[in-house]
Amino acid sequence: MLEGLDGAGTTTQTAELTRRLGLRGIWVLATAEPSRGPIGTLARLAISKRLRGGEGQELDRAALSLLFAADRLDHSQAEILPALLRGQWVVSDRYALSSLAYQTLDLPERFVVQINARALRPDLTILLDLPAERAVKRRRAAKGQADLFEELATQRKVEKNYRRYLVRREGVPDLGPIVALDATQPIDTVADQVEKLVAARFRP
Repeated sequence: MLEGLDGAGTTTQTAELTRRLGLRGIWVLATAEPSRGPIGTLARLAISKRLRGGEGQELDRAALSLLFAADRLDHSQAEILPALLRGQWVVSDRYALSSLAYQTLDLPERFVVQINARALRPDLTILLDLPAERAVKRRRAAKGQADLFEELATQRKVEKNYRRYLVRREGVPDLGPIVALDATQPIDTVADQVEKLVAARFRP
């Protein structure tokens, strides 16, 4: 799994790792959360502020958190587990660590942990560590519009949460091994390091 702030390069590095593993002869499924399934589509609409709650208000954060958890279960059953059973490797742009990093800003950690208790344990999560200021700058340069979580103050808090969950394991779901990489480096340099981490762990 690849994790990080919006703008850290998770989508780019997911695609590049998938390409490089393919060159090694490894059959890979590249996927992402929120997924492209029916529940994930609703989650994407919510974070882009195009899905509203009652009386046109912003969707309640607990409801949004449940939407992400439901999508994770659906995503696992519809895509991830079938791929693993076929013998594919799975590389995902975000997974359960994102929910802990983002959703505990507004909700009790216990609640977020409980609704994600059935999430699959990743074999490896790579956190693309990027300062919030640089992440926001990249995103705004790319599309010029912030979504629900992309304001700088919010991203600073998420950045702290990601670093906290690098070492905090008690009272949270089994997140598997997590390794942080410096995402301020050039894209190719980060891609080389991601590939090296995966190759060292799984020895394809």
